[in-house]
Amino acid sequence: SKTSASLNDSIAKLSSGLRINKAADDAAGLAISQSLKSQVGGLTVAARNAQDGINVVQTAEGALGESQSILQRLRDLAVQAANDSNNTSARNNIKTESDALVSELGRIASTTNFNGTKLLDGSAGVLNFQVGANGSSNDTIGVDLSGANLQTIASALSSATSGVSSTVTAASVTGAVTFTIGTTAAHTTVTTTLGAAGTYTTTQQVADALNADTSFSSQLTASVDATSGKLVVVSKDGRAVTGGATAGTQAAPGTGFAAPTANAGTGLDYSTNASSQAAINLLDTQISQISTARAQIGAYQNRFTHTINNINVAIQNMTASESQITDTDMASEMVNYTKSQILQQAGTAMLAQANQAPQSILKLLQ
Repeated sequence: SKTSASLNDSIAKLSSGLRINKAADDAAGLAISQSLKSQVGGLTVAARNAQDGINVVQTAEGALGESQSILQRLRDLAVQAANDSNNTSARNNIKTESDALVSELGRIASTTNFNGTKLLDGSAGVLNFQVGANGSSNDTIGVDLSGANLQTIASALSSATSGVSSTVTAASVTGAVTFTIGTTAAHTTVTTTLGAAGTYTTTQQVADALNADTSFSSQLTASVDATSGKLVVVSKDGRAVTGGATAGTQAAPGTGFAAPTANAGTGLDYSTNASSQAAINLLDTQISQISTARAQIGAYQNRFTHTINNINVAIQNMTASESQITDTDMASEMVNYTKSQILQQAGTAMLAQANQAPQSILKLLQ
């Protein structure tokens, strides 16, 4: 019976390749191996997560690369416009191309996304990627895309000078928000209802909420000034904008908003030599900002690459550790199997001989 049990145990180990087929085989070893198995599975998924992180930053970096090419072209146009050999018609033609390129910057900012998450309009913030098997903060890498706010750059280069800037206390914003377009009797009042107080924590969230409202976005555009942090509201038809419901009079547009001030106009102007030189300086600032953002994204990509390499090494080592505990030693177990077979055959033969003893006694009784 013992020999048969040992033989069956060896058959189970040889057929499965595992030393531990049930908890009774090695209770402590089973617990350790299951923990290692969880780690290996988690790290395998973490490696895929890190690769997704690389894909995200590559998507953002590719769009920023093309945006930087657009900015370089805009700078070339500004240098060309700074020459007083250009007449009014030539400067207008330069302005036409410039406006088209700035519009393309805005389009890239609003359409660049990964799996539905917009990357370059300032709404992404910090994206967290799980690159470890555990639930600690050390197993997460945060990718900060706030420096890659292409929407702010497009707004800064916009030719519109009729917008307003307002300081916003995001946590206090609630209820109706009203802006008026135009300063004459033919003005238009736009009212948007926002969420309850405490809904928003940043000015960018307030801007996103305004842009998400159809009545607002059909006539106005909201963005956040990268330097001052103020909310910037610009009319799409070029008319003046005032806060509140009274045309031509600036008032707080709603709860949590300060009374806005008219923008000085930071858009690209090629009408004179001086304004063209100012455009060159403005573009240099934006090009530098994009370069900094691309450098940061490149650093994130390199970090993710090293993270993946480290995860793969950890997976290999933990798999080897789990194998050491759970996998059977085929050579050793084959010896045990052969021994059990021999013992079983010998035991059977001896039992057969023992069964013959009564037969001899029967012969004496005949």
